[in-house]
Amino acid sequence: EPEMEKVKHWPKRVFINNIDCFASKYVAKVHFSQLDRDELLPKLMDCDVVIYNITQHADQVEEAFWAVSALHSEMGNFSGPKMFILVSTVMTWACTKPVDPDDLELPFTDEIFWRRKAHPNFKQHIDLEKRVVKMGKTTYHLVAITSWMGQEHKIPVFGDGNNIVPTIHINDLASVIQNVIELQPQPYYLVAVDFAKNTMEDIVKAVAAVLGHGKIHKKPSEEAFLTKDLSVMEIDSLLVNLWIEGVYLKELLSINWLCESGLVDNIELVVEEYRQTRGLLPIRVCLLGPPAVGKSTVSKQICEYYKLHRIALKETISETITQLEDAVKNPDPEAENEDSAAEAQELLNSLKDSIDQNRGLLDEHLLVKVVKDKLMSNPCKNQGFVLDGFPKTYEQAKKLFSGETLSQSSYYTSVTCTDKKIMPEFVLCLDASDAFLKERVMKLPERLVQKHNYEQQHFLQRLTRYRADNVEDETIAHYFEELDITPLYLEITSNDEPDCLLLLQKIFNTLGKPRNYGHSTWEVEEEGMRKAEEKMRKEAQLRAEEEQREEEEARHRAACWGEWVGGLEMVRQQEEELLGAQSASLKNYLMEHVMPALTQGLIECCTVQPQDPVDFLAEYLFKNNPFDY
Repeated sequence: EPEMEKVKHWPKRVFINNIDCFASKYVAKVHFSQLDRDELLPKLMDCDVVIYNITQHADQVEEAFWAVSALHSEMGNFSGPKMFILVSTVMTWACTKPVDPDDLELPFTDEIFWRRKAHPNFKQHIDLEKRVVKMGKTTYHLVAITSWMGQEHKIPVFGDGNNIVPTIHINDLASVIQNVIELQPQPYYLVAVDFAKNTMEDIVKAVAAVLGHGKIHKKPSEEAFLTKDLSVMEIDSLLVNLWIEGVYLKELLSINWLCESGLVDNIELVVEEYRQTRGLLPIRVCLLGPPAVGKSTVSKQICEYYKLHRIALKETISETITQLEDAVKNPDPEAENEDSAAEAQELLNSLKDSIDQNRGLLDEHLLVKVVKDKLMSNPCKNQGFVLDGFPKTYEQAKKLFSGETLSQSSYYTSVTCTDKKIMPEFVLCLDASDAFLKERVMKLPERLVQKHNYEQQHFLQRLTRYRADNVEDETIAHYFEELDITPLYLEITSNDEPDCLLLLQKIFNTLGKPRNYGHSTWEVEEEGMRKAEEKMRKEAQLRAEEEQREEEEARHRAACWGEWVGGLEMVRQQEEELLGAQSASLKNYLMEHVMPALTQGLIECCTVQPQDPVDFLAEYLFKNNPFDY
């Protein structure tokens, strides 16, 4: 075939969808903000290249269907040739039958893309691929690129881990797309993958070795569906077993590869990019101060806020001994060093002998080794740490933070040849007056006094030793100042909570924003549920308090009403008694002087039955009045 010449045109306008997702963000060169479809179609018509990425979000498939159909219907209005690039997923190959049933090791290639068969959950994707290719043959030049976008690999390996997972670095994918735009190759279907043949176990092991403890744990594939942060689409992609090669990629395109040999071979580069891109940088803190000044409390709060690892001598020594005992009892069969169990036993014996001989304390060189090994562990190197109260002296600091190849004969070398991976970025020096510290210890519960070994004599010895170590020229603070690490001095003068909160806020302002992962999706959901439950609980409590208050008010009103009604009844009785007393004389008068004459008159009226009884009765009473008025 004649060599394909690079097509030279004026600068092209490129559209790419879903710009907020990881893949689109790093492939895109020019993009538009989110528009509705009536506004989006004219923008697509103005573009020379339209890129649709459907690898990460299933809801983008429907929009891509609309876009290619809409552009197809408008092809008569094109001002020039257009290119539609569909970035799809290798899951459309997941159920393809082997190339040769007798030789299952043969890889698939993009030359036989017409034989591909999709995973049941990705039928929409393959239907879209076919729609794009069909329309592309009749309208404009189109390429559908199938690629695998690497996800966050967890230390658990679901299934046997022997499934081959196609991968490609995002920058290499962007290079492929750029080549397609510039060279316009004839094939309508390209597979964009690197040239590695890595299994899921290989990938997880490589990631675990750099970001974790290097251990993996195989679990049944069904347990993947119990992982809260994995969607069904992502789980299917993790369990796919597909060896596929991009033949056209080699023959037709000129790719400036970044990770041609795969992610596993370039894991250090990939992980470093991963850290830098997401801002996952360690925060290394050294917290110094006299005994009982509050180092442990402050260090725990710093670790909780920034998700760092707290390194306290007692806990670190105990943890190291436990790990060594486990390494001796359960040797790792996959360990690179065959003598690792023997070395662990030797170090374990040295630690125990030193503790026995020094009444529970370690020799300084062993203490420095234990702490340095902890600082060099992947969790501390990746997330960061807070050194709680160590090192205590200038010499300990030199031994702990010095590089392995430094020469002790030169002062200049001993100061400058430090291990940057474990050197603290921030040094916090807490301090308080001796009187304040003694008073604080005296007020502590006996349980805490025993736990921290703050008995009076021992505490005073520790305090005196600390003051003596920090009045000389070569103090621990001077060591960091010589390395241009300026300590932050914080004076503790109060045990009140507002003052403690101000102290923490000053520390947080100095350390800056967290550089670690935030909460995961399910943690955010749980936090939302917790807040909703807390809100409902508070509302229920307020309702209960309101109901109780209303009940109390109702009882109070009922009591007041009863008291008021009782008072009214008493007043009524008193008024009746007063009225009865006032009317007794009148009643007696009427009964004695009026009623007899009136009664006799009525009887006479009934006997006579006059025509006008009233006049008759009146006349009768005047005539028979017992008194002569």
